[in-house]
Amino acid sequence: MAPGRLSHKKLGAYAIASALVAAFAIFSALRFQGEQQQQTPPELRARNHSLSLALRAVVGPDGRNAFSFDGRTEPPVLRVSPGDQLNITYVNDLPAHSRESCAVSPCRDMTNLHFHGLEVSPNAPQDDVLDMMAMPGETLTYNIKIPKDHPPGLYWYHTHPHGESQRQVLDGMSGAIVIEGIDRYVPEVRGLREQVMVVRGREIKHDAEAQDLKQRVELSSQGCGGEGEEPGRIFTVNGEARPQIEISPGERQFWRIVNASADRYLDLELKGQTFKVVAMDGMPIAYHDRSHPTRVADHVLLPPAGRLEAIVTGPSGGTRGFLRTRCVDTGPEGDPNPAMVLVDAVPGPASSAGVSGASAGQPPVYRATDVTAEENVSPRFVVTFTEDKGGFYINGKKFAADAGPMARVKIGSYQHWRIVNATGELHPMHIHQTHFLAYSENGLVIPDPVWLDTVNVPYGGSVDVIMDFTNPVIKGMSVFHCHLLNHEDKGMMAKILFE
Repeated sequence: MAPGRLSHKKLGAYAIASALVAAFAIFSALRFQGEQQQQTPPELRARNHSLSLALRAVVGPDGRNAFSFDGRTEPPVLRVSPGDQLNITYVNDLPAHSRESCAVSPCRDMTNLHFHGLEVSPNAPQDDVLDMMAMPGETLTYNIKIPKDHPPGLYWYHTHPHGESQRQVLDGMSGAIVIEGIDRYVPEVRGLREQVMVVRGREIKHDAEAQDLKQRVELSSQGCGGEGEEPGRIFTVNGEARPQIEISPGERQFWRIVNASADRYLDLELKGQTFKVVAMDGMPIAYHDRSHPTRVADHVLLPPAGRLEAIVTGPSGGTRGFLRTRCVDTGPEGDPNPAMVLVDAVPGPASSAGVSGASAGQPPVYRATDVTAEENVSPRFVVTFTEDKGGFYINGKKFAADAGPMARVKIGSYQHWRIVNATGELHPMHIHQTHFLAYSENGLVIPDPVWLDTVNVPYGGSVDVIMDFTNPVIKGMSVFHCHLLNHEDKGMMAKILFE
């Protein structure tokens, strides 16, 4: 791992008036804070090893595209276990003529689903983002088999229609998936209260409440890079701007955080506390490193699509606590990514409810993986990100739906890949269906590397990774791309064939 003088008579009247104004302000603030308690998304749990639901793509009350489930537009958290079946009927009820703008115009309001990080088949009717597509009025049926040996952790689902994914994810079409059983790898989480936080970006450039929202999250006016434009977005947590989470002084909780923003980074920091990191990108650290199952960090960089699962401790009594994102320098050609507060940590009653899905009776499956030999050979494949006024490219090519695979790999192997960022801004690289070990950045070994499915690539730099292509379940045509979805929509994606 690695925000003139007054007479005595007038003074008395002024003091009374000031006191009344102050009292009203305090009352308003307290009332406002009460309205900002964290809204918990609905949760759906598998029963008899199966979870089925109907999800709709609609225009929400605020005019943005949204997922609708059971009359609500806050997407549910889906909780399944290894070996379970996940069935989703996805109905596209978006209008035939969109009033929104997309990276590739005109918007056609086509949509589909991607199950980010899940090591499942890329073929229909599972995690197929290439051929499964619903136009307005059409329906898709997903039947996803979670492998019995699937790593437990935090994953997520979001739309993935090439050309329109950035707009839909920015609108909030995303939700969390929890694969149960992480307590098998870190038993101490069993007795801890769990918090699932879906962090999304919210566009405020044309929002009537923009100034109030900026003040609410303490949006920093200080840039940390060469960006020349004003910040036009804030972060929300489970649909709320700066909600409150109850955590008693000294209480330990298990926080599961997904950066579900379309194209913004998080550099997470918990004031006065550290993160005891249990998993990154859904992969328990212990899965590959049994003797070193956690990492301690005072801040954690999460690129778009990244996930953090960590044990945190409530601030001591009388101390104000909050979760914030630090300013991220996205490069001289990057977008503003300022500091702001995400969540207030407020004192509350301790809970006796522990992490759900406890599986004390099931032994953990460890995977001791020695990839040293692969690290020491030259890259078997190089991914180079470039951009110009005409778009975004991988190895000089824009994505085309009818193109063949840019890479072909044999199932059963590990491969050393190098991702090169030849641009002036950060790019997060994501590959579907599998994880990889990011072990070197700009030619320097990363201390205590972890397995990821999305990695930040520094501008003008590179990252070396060991791809895990050993799982036969992932056989088929898939993709890898930049997870700044505006860039993916404009061409920074390519196909890969797992043979």
